[in-house]
Amino acid sequence: MQAYDTLSETMEALRKEGYVEDFNLGQDALVCRAGALKVFADEFRIDEFFRFEGQTDPADEAVLYAISSENHAIKGLLVSGYGVYTEEVTDELLAKLRFDEQ
Repeated sequence: MQAYDTLSETMEALRKEGYVEDFNLGQDALVCRAGALKVFADEFRIDEFFRFEGQTDPADEAVLYAISSENHAIKGLLVSGYGVYTEEVTDELLAKLRFDEQ
């Protein structure tokens, strides 16, 4: 994939590639469709991730995950600040996000 300068440009390009779901980080799973669908750590893979660092404000730092799940036949995006590791999530979900980020 082409490198983009901003988070919004990257998200737009990935949406054109079919990553249309908006994932949120739940305690034990990724959640989408207004909470109607939970995707657990063993049900998804991280296809790509992108790090964005704020020019002047560390609060602007983020990681964008392009995620797919064959079990649910969906693709989507998860945007997370670098503080994701302080969120209350299960060890399994945390390990999946950390492993794929290395």
